[in-house]
Amino acid sequence: MSQPHDDFSNAAGKVTNDDARLAVLDINATESIDDETLDTFYNRDNLLTIMMTTLNYIDERMSHGLTLPYFEDIDLEIWQAKLKTLDIYITDENEGRALNLEARHKDYATNILSYPSDLPVAIIELMPTLPLGELIICHDVMVREAEEQNKTVAQHISHLLIHGVLHLLGFDHELGQAEQDEMEGFEIEVLASLDLPNPYI
Repeated sequence: MSQPHDDFSNAAGKVTNDDARLAVLDINATESIDDETLDTFYNRDNLLTIMMTTLNYIDERMSHGLTLPYFEDIDLEIWQAKLKTLDIYITDENEGRALNLEARHKDYATNILSYPSDLPVAIIELMPTLPLGELIICHDVMVREAEEQNKTVAQHISHLLIHGVLHLLGFDHELGQAEQDEMEGFEIEVLASLDLPNPYI
């Protein structure tokens, strides 16, 4: 397996300490995922860098008119001022399959599941933080896909996390070709800002 940390090294300096204080990232895992796996592949600082780079990119696009499907009624200044929170749960293939069956009625483990917070804007405006929701990553599937696609595990995790955050904001590639092109374009640009390659070529 390729060295997992190499792909994150160029990105580490792109998010400042001030940026990092704008987000809270909570990472948990099922019992079958050991601490070494978490430390190697799901280092909090690395994932926080990816999360904040994605949110900073979206903030910039919002300042030029982009609306977020799940947050379209929220004022831009409120969105940018709120501390964002994200929960990530790492699971294995058995639990991943059960969760995908429950959520999407598909009887197999998928790489990532997105559970948006779905809170009304009126509630968000009263809260000190803005919860984005939860992402569930199936480690087994993610590692297998990285090998099949000839990319490092770190590259694939980076792509999945960006992809998942975009889903939590309401972007959905399954709605049609235009939506797919838009979402993939966002992913490619965020990955490029992290010095990571286009995953679609």
